[in-house]
Amino acid sequence: MTETSQGVPIKSREARRVVEEATARLADARLLLASDGPYRDKVRETYLAARQVRVQTELRTVGVEELEKRRKKLRVAVLRKKGFRDVPQVLEAGVDGLVEAGIGETTARPAFAAAAELSDEVDADLRFRIDVDPDDPYATDLVRSLRMFGVVTDARHRHYDDSRRLHAVLPQYIASAQALTRWWRRLLADTGRRAEASAAIGALRNALAASSPDLAAAASQVRTIVGRRGAADVWEDFERRSAEYYGLLSQVVDLGDDHEAAEGFLPADVVRRVEAQPLDRSLLHANLRAYQAFGAKYALVQRRTILGDEMGLGKTMQSIATMTHLAATRPDDDGPAHFLVVCPASVVTNWAREVTTHSRLRAVVMHGGDRDAAARAWAEAGGVGVTTFEMLGRLDLPADLSPTLMVVDEAHYVKNPETLRGQTVRSWSDRADRVLFLSGTPMENKVAEFKAMVGYLQPSVARQLDPNADLSGAQAFRRIVAPVYLRRNTEDVLTELPDLVQVEEWEEFGTVDGAAYGRAVAEGNFMAMRRAAFAVERADDSAKLVRLRALVDEAAENGRRVIVFSYFLDVLEQVMEMLGDVAAGPLTGKVKISERQEMVDSLSAPDGPRVLVSQITAGGVGLNVQAASVVIFCEPQVKPTIEAQAVARAHRMGQTRTVQVHRLLVADSVDQRMMEILDTKAALFEQFARQSEITETSDLAVAVNDPAAGVPSEGELGRTIVAQERERLGATGGLGGAGRSGDTEPVGVR
Repeated sequence: MTETSQGVPIKSREARRVVEEATARLADARLLLASDGPYRDKVRETYLAARQVRVQTELRTVGVEELEKRRKKLRVAVLRKKGFRDVPQVLEAGVDGLVEAGIGETTARPAFAAAAELSDEVDADLRFRIDVDPDDPYATDLVRSLRMFGVVTDARHRHYDDSRRLHAVLPQYIASAQALTRWWRRLLADTGRRAEASAAIGALRNALAASSPDLAAAASQVRTIVGRRGAADVWEDFERRSAEYYGLLSQVVDLGDDHEAAEGFLPADVVRRVEAQPLDRSLLHANLRAYQAFGAKYALVQRRTILGDEMGLGKTMQSIATMTHLAATRPDDDGPAHFLVVCPASVVTNWAREVTTHSRLRAVVMHGGDRDAAARAWAEAGGVGVTTFEMLGRLDLPADLSPTLMVVDEAHYVKNPETLRGQTVRSWSDRADRVLFLSGTPMENKVAEFKAMVGYLQPSVARQLDPNADLSGAQAFRRIVAPVYLRRNTEDVLTELPDLVQVEEWEEFGTVDGAAYGRAVAEGNFMAMRRAAFAVERADDSAKLVRLRALVDEAAENGRRVIVFSYFLDVLEQVMEMLGDVAAGPLTGKVKISERQEMVDSLSAPDGPRVLVSQITAGGVGLNVQAASVVIFCEPQVKPTIEAQAVARAHRMGQTRTVQVHRLLVADSVDQRMMEILDTKAALFEQFARQSEITETSDLAVAVNDPAAGVPSEGELGRTIVAQERERLGATGGLGGAGRSGDTEPVGVR
């Protein structure tokens, strides 16, 4: 006998297939819904174990004499006599163990109490970081548990709604449908039971058809990763994706982040609105840090904002999270979502890659020879359209197309709204439903520039930024710009970031490079002075090249990758010629966008080059080079922020090694003069920009640009240093140079 469902006969074999598939999907749904808890607990357990080992390691350097400082009448000599030399031994023994060892209870109790206090203090001050060490069983267990938790969490986020629906619906019908799965069950069932079973089969079919085809694959991946026990592969994965591992860890334990700093010190009412905003992550393939989720929610709540996070904190990821939420929650009858990313040419490829890697959104590159075809495809089907500032105004797009979200990366490129670039961006930002400006240094040095950027987004807020008004410090500023501006600094939110070691490599001119410097001084040529240390035919005649080669060799011996920065193309060529096959590059503004990313990627390859040689204005912006943990600057830069940006390309979220920064400098030269002046300028800029006190009339704001305040402009910097060096060396140069004399105006000052 064959029953029917919606007029279609149901055979026993088909009924069994439907019930078996429904049973399997129910098991998958239950796995994805329930597996989060156990693996969250496992992460917490392995973290506490690894952390305790770190605390114990630090305490082993502390002798029992330290306990006497906390309990004045404590008889430390008795502890030592019984063999207790350090604090961990006291803690391990406990009061009972100390007494059993022959120590009186009046000594044992205060000794243990003092040791416990000290342990708590060390634990509270510990900045936990996962060091890459496959031989450390505690760290390996933690990394393995994080990997499992990550797979489970990602699958759960993507399929939570689907799993919950299947879990609610399928059990209602599976039991009833069983009546049609075997011929003998059909015989035993009455007409009403068979009709009920037929309806159940139909309901199961509908539920399965409406479920995601990827759910079963996600559950299979969870089962596979849970059964994997290898150590080497988890460490390899950690080195590739350490930022995501720390993001997962921060979801389970408190890593000591400054919560107010993570919220950008926003007013409480704004924070409450942001935290109440849901964030749908079903289309996102990444685990966000708490501050990143807050940033995405802020962009959603405030609608037209500037995300001014310091470089390395994941502004791109926060933008993608904002996009995926908007795409996931968009009503079907509204049509496809259109997200528009406008960025410098150097990061177009990186944007497309990040969107594709970390989301289910489609990336469309509207740049290059096929940009018009790509633009038409984006206009029709939606997705994330990525283009450049230069191309934005040339794209043939419908006049009524309104982006769901427009993201402007490196938004300080449009700090002048009167330029063609600024006018084009304004035209598109006026059309967009939401706008997100990204800039690690949005204020640069002037309030007027920041005010212009705010003017694109929320003119009412911009009007409050009156350069002639006294904002009375950072608190007043934060209240005014809270609706439009969110900024977090690296040290406030990335407690696990490896140390940054900065070394000034001071050298002395030799005969050849010294003569080149003398000629440049005599000519009054500031730019020639800055690169004179490399104006040699043989590398051995340049003190800087000799030191650079030694640094690269040392890095290679220690398994480290290097990135070398210079402003000057001829210096880069000199470095490339000296290093030969061990170096990739030079990465300059002339290199095609796709090739830039290939150069960066090659540095991560096991058999790839050990060094990336890059022009600082090309590689210092947009590209992430976590593979490099040694950064070498061939000369000081005119702007302190340029060097900071370049360092941030390596010392950023995802870096697992201590980052070494080496500055090649020559004593008693233009290098020393620049360092003396720019150290002052950097300190002032740090206070001004990072604390967001942006009134041009404040003493600090004036000092950043006012030569009278001791911090000259770029042009004045060059003229001042040339004059100082000409006076020190004499008009003809005091290092053997044969330059001409006279009051020559310095040339090439930038």
